[in-house]
Amino acid sequence: MNGQIIKIHSDFYYTNTDNGVFECKIREILKKQKEQIFVGDYVKLTGENFDSKQAFIQEILPRKNFITKPKVANIDKVVIVSSIKQPELDFEQLNRYLCFCEYYKLKPVLCFNKNDLCDNEDIVTKIYNIYENAGYEIVFTSALNKNGLCELENILTGCTTVLCGASGVGKSSIANALNSSLNIKTKPISEKTGRGTHTTRHCEIIELEFEDKRTARLVDTPGFSHLKFDFLLPAEIGNLFPEINSLKNSCKFKDCLHEKEKGCNVLVHIESIDKSRYESYLKFVNEAKEYKTKVTYSGKKTESSSKIVHNKKLTKISSKKRVTSRKKENQDTHKGEYNE
Repeated sequence: MNGQIIKIHSDFYYTNTDNGVFECKIREILKKQKEQIFVGDYVKLTGENFDSKQAFIQEILPRKNFITKPKVANIDKVVIVSSIKQPELDFEQLNRYLCFCEYYKLKPVLCFNKNDLCDNEDIVTKIYNIYENAGYEIVFTSALNKNGLCELENILTGCTTVLCGASGVGKSSIANALNSSLNIKTKPISEKTGRGTHTTRHCEIIELEFEDKRTARLVDTPGFSHLKFDFLLPAEIGNLFPEINSLKNSCKFKDCLHEKEKGCNVLVHIESIDKSRYESYLKFVNEAKEYKTKVTYSGKKTESSSKIVHNKKLTKISSKKRVTSRKKENQDTHKGEYNE
């Protein structure tokens, strides 16, 4: 039986199938292969009694795409939710989310929530100048007043969309506003820190039906902010900024980092790039430099936990756990006799 994982909680994988939702555990072989299973993964189930609505995950089927933060697979769209106020809009954090989407080749939609709290048109103009000019789709919403929800419904209809963003920006509130019957738990912003508090503890695919009977699938995710570019080389960071990527091929040097190099086409056109975007770029490059230094001098290699034999993925047996054959033991015994 095949199905799709719609929720992962406490080592249980809730899988939606043609016969309902099953509570699943994973086979030991997948644990040995150190396979990561994401919400949204299509899987093959096995079990002795499917009537109990319990089964084992035997195999992860090929993915269309995925992202690692949050861990979600087989999605059509990513909506990055930010708040205009409470908490304040963090442009660097937003740029991190955008670059992660670019890395995984997913075109994001920018949703700026809590529009009812915005009394400064300059910030709205700045958002459009930065991100619309970079080619990103933008929608302003208010989960409280339901402003912009019709536009958001048009974006979501017929798709599986993941909502990502920091805690407190209103992801769960937006889901509740789109379908009041969901009643997802929410919390106010902390007065002490001015930041959101965690309410969503796990990723979950939610089925939505709008008033006009159109449907969508929404992935509600926990808020997170710790994204760091400590897995890329410095020269790769420019590919994640569309406004820099369009200029870098005309640089004098192929490995140009667009910092202070002579003949850099990006620096020649630096006025066309928003200051906050370029500052984010430089920060991400420095994080990548730290990674480059680490991999250059560490010399550490991690052996794969699986191998491909006759187009089948098999688990490798650790040399520490591999049982010595009797033939090998006899050879070693005779070898010792000959040496004597």
